Amino acid sequence: QIRVVESGGGLVQPGESLRLSCVADGFTHGYTFRHYDMSWYRQAPGKEREFVASITNVYLSTRYADSVKGRFTISRDNARSSVYLQMDSLVPEDTAMYYCYVQGPAVWGQGTQVTVSS
Repeated sequence: QIRVVESGGGLVQPGESLRLSCVADGFTHGYTFRHYDMSWYRQAPGKEREFVASITNVYLSTRYADSVKGRFTISRDNARSSVYLQMDSLVPEDTAMYYCYVQGPAVWGQGTQVTVSS
């Protein structure tokens, strides 16, 4: 059973940074973390879940939502079965629950809360 666990959320002031981490394990049938593209999504109170960033498994190609482009950076470490989201210059509009997503198997983590407030 694939397990996805996020960490690193918290309360920060506008302009500050946070780094989210996600570990995914439990892959079967000869597949491992390195076989899958990974994404981060977020969901603010009263809003639908939205795409934030993604990274492919082999060529490490990245894609970002326009709202975070230039401020957030997604990366991965296949040896650690981990994907990261470096978030800089945070603004109150970034406040949300952030979710890690394994594409292919379509598995979500439980989320980690990010709150940006003065």
